[in-house]
Amino acid sequence: MSMDAQVLRGVDLIDRLERRPVLDTAVLFEGMVWDVRRDTVDLGEAGTVRREYVDHPGAVSIVALREVKDHHQVCLIQQYRHPVGAFEWELPAGLLDVAGEPPWLGAARELHEEADLIAGRWHVLIDYFGSPGGISEALRVFLARDLTGVRHDERFTREGEEHGMPVCWVDLDEAHEAVLAGQLHNPSAVIGILSAHAARARDWATLRPHDAPWPEHPKYR
Repeated sequence: MSMDAQVLRGVDLIDRLERRPVLDTAVLFEGMVWDVRRDTVDLGEAGTVRREYVDHPGAVSIVALREVKDHHQVCLIQQYRHPVGAFEWELPAGLLDVAGEPPWLGAARELHEEADLIAGRWHVLIDYFGSPGGISEALRVFLARDLTGVRHDERFTREGEEHGMPVCWVDLDEAHEAVLAGQLHNPSAVIGILSAHAARARDWATLRPHDAPWPEHPKYR
């Protein structure tokens, strides 16, 4: 890095959402959940480039916290992820694939389906892009508190990778240490646990309302 590079203050570190004109687009592969698309993009003085990427509907994850004897515990699930060949410890999460469903209601649906939980209090914890160089996926992590369990006859029937998956509670401090020790690799779990741990240290002052604007996701701008 050049020693002459511009020095910015943290308050000025804001991603600029400015989509460049797309001169041509084509779907190269149509998948069950997401597609592969090729765009020809006008970069102005830099000319035009062709970029291929996964066109993704976006997703939500939930840091579900409960208090036990003055300690916070986070709910984690374990799923098999075939592309990486691993049984990952993850947060309850899911795709934004229901038409017209607000993100927080999608998060509530996933928390019910994957962890048999209902939350009485919701906040936005953090937003991020999964892999912005190759996938359009925008993700939002919610903080869910005031939890109650779902009645047995109202539980969701899990199938596929979710069938029989373990669901557990872990002390937030211990989960934080597991992330730093390199024991967890799922991005939403890593980002969610680190963010929740940091937000708690600030007495939750960084939380946003459950329906906070989400300009990074094209469907919710």
